[in-house]
Order: sequence, then C-alpha cells, then structure tokens
Amino acid sequence: MLKKSKKIIREARSLATLVLIVFLLKVTIVEAYIVPTGSMEDTIMTGDFLIGSRFNYGMRSPDWIGIPYTDKGFDIPYIRFPKFKEPRQGDVIIFKYPRDRYYKYVKRCIAEPGDSVKIEARKVFVNGIEYPLSENGKFVSPMMPEGFQQNRMFHSSFGINKDHFKTFRIPQKGDHYTIVDGIPFINGEKSDWRFLLPLILLDGHSATLENQAVAYHFTMTDPNDLFRRKGTREVYNDYFPDGTWINPWSASIKDEDFQFLHVDGKLVKEMDSYTIKQDYYWAMGDNRDDSLDSRFWGFVPFNHILGEALFVYFSLNLDTWIPRFNRIATVLK
Repeated sequence: MLKKSKKIIREARSLATLVLIVFLLKVTIVEAYIVPTGSMEDTIMTGDFLIGSRFNYGMRSPDWIGIPYTDKGFDIPYIRFPKFKEPRQGDVIIFKYPRDRYYKYVKRCIAEPGDSVKIEARKVFVNGIEYPLSENGKFVSPMMPEGFQQNRMFHSSFGINKDHFKTFRIPQKGDHYTIVDGIPFINGEKSDWRFLLPLILLDGHSATLENQAVAYHFTMTDPNDLFRRKGTREVYNDYFPDGTWINPWSASIKDEDFQFLHVDGKLVKEMDSYTIKQDYYWAMGDNRDDSLDSRFWGFVPFNHILGEALFVYFSLNLDTWIPRFNRIATVLK
C-alpha cells in the first residue's frame, strides 16, 4: 500500500512539473490562440489553432494570476526581456483587446508608431503610400458612401465609417502634449481629450470626471464587451448613469464636461503637459468588411501585444467539427 502511494505521489509530481513547464512556455515563449471569428479570412480561417512567438517582441513574465478564461484574479508586476524585433507593418499580431483585456485578438499590423494613416474609398494609405490588401484578404460587402454615418467608430473627427478616414497620426512613445487651460495641444495643434484620454488610461494612469455632486471613474473596459463575454445585462449597472464607471468615448460626455477631468487626482486645468509612455500600433483584419479592429476601438498599445502569429498547427471546421488537414502547418504571411 505504501509503495502504491509513493508511486501515485511520483506521478502527481511529474504531472505537476509537466503542467508547470507548459504554463511557463506559454506565458514566456509561445502564445497559443484559437481563432473564433472570420475577421482575418482568408489568411486565417475560423477554427484555426495558431502558434505565436512571444520571443520576437520580447518575452515577459506573467502579469496576471487567476483562473483561466475568467477575470477572477489579480495583476502582478512583470518584466519584459529584450526584444529581437519591433512589431512591423505586415506582421500578424496577437494582442489583448484594449476594451476588454481578457479577450485576445489577432489582426494585421497596418501602421507603426509615428506613421500617418488615411483610408480613402477603402484603400489604406500609410505615410502617403498605399498599403495593399493582403494576398488572401477580401471585401464582402459594398463600399459605404463617404458621408454615411456608421455607429461606434473610433473617433468621429477622423472617420465616420469604416471605408473613409481622414489623415491621422499613430501615437508613439515620447509624444509631448502641452495643456493650456485644460485643453491639450500637440506640435502647436489643438487635440482633444476623447483622443488623448484613452492613451492616458492605456499608459496606466487613473482618471475621473468629478464635480461637487459625483465622481465617475474612467475605464477602457466597454460594458458591451463585458456583456458579450459574461452574458448578463447586470454589467451595465456599474456604468453611467446607474453606476460610477464611464468610458472616454461615452456620448453622454459633452466637451465642456472635460473641465472637470482629473488625471491621477490632478485637475487638468492644473496640468501643463503629458508625455506618451509607450508606442502604439494600428491593426486591421484582412476581411475588411467583417473585422472589429482599430477603425472601431483605436490603437493597440505595445504592452498589450502578446506575440507574432507564425503558423497554423491545427484547424477545425466549427460547423461540421471536421479537421481541415490542409490548413495544418500553414505559414502566415
């Protein structure tokens, strides 16, 4: 009996060691991802199982400990090791969704920090040069008219629908905003808090909108995405007007309300500047008409990027549950 117990203990230790090794590989070197949507078709198909490299952009230690596939856990300090390359235009990147970091997204990097971007009649121009749709990319619906208003776009002054965007610049580390009487300026040109505030939050700062009556706390987590993940409408109770959380892009906020904005407890009228703390990227799906991407939710911060998607190690048709053997070992490009 004692011999049998020792054998069970040894096997349990071996299994625990194996699980620990796999876990450490996943959070430091390899990023595994199962594609649930068709936003990258036909480059990546729904049901593809991807392997990504965390090594390329710099391995990092875990930044969160908790129950997998839930938000039950807590953040921990992390370190990032030296990277071998920067995310580049054309890379297929895996990253935490900026409006609900418990989702992982996979998109193509279209523009890098400091680049200028314009979308004209569905054609994407980066620094004035057309960036063509990828070899396996596609459009699946008619182009929207330039004046057509589409809901929930990233920034209404840049573009009002997915097929037309005015020229705008990707933020980069070191961008310096001067703040005059509570209004942000960059390179002498007036900006606005609807653009800058999400960057401040993604940089790791806190912000509130408060007067004598009430204080609302800004968050990048969108209640619509919480509802999508949790399936309960109770998540909306924590947000304006019933709760104290509010999003920077909320239509309930008027421009004049930003005079009551506090960053890290300091009223913006008392601030004289803000400097961007990290690089940002612009990401879009290859399936341009069926992709929830930067056109709708903005920039990808560097600290959200988990790795570069490299190849398909398995694929499953989610309608028939039949493996797609011809997709196995497909290199992504």
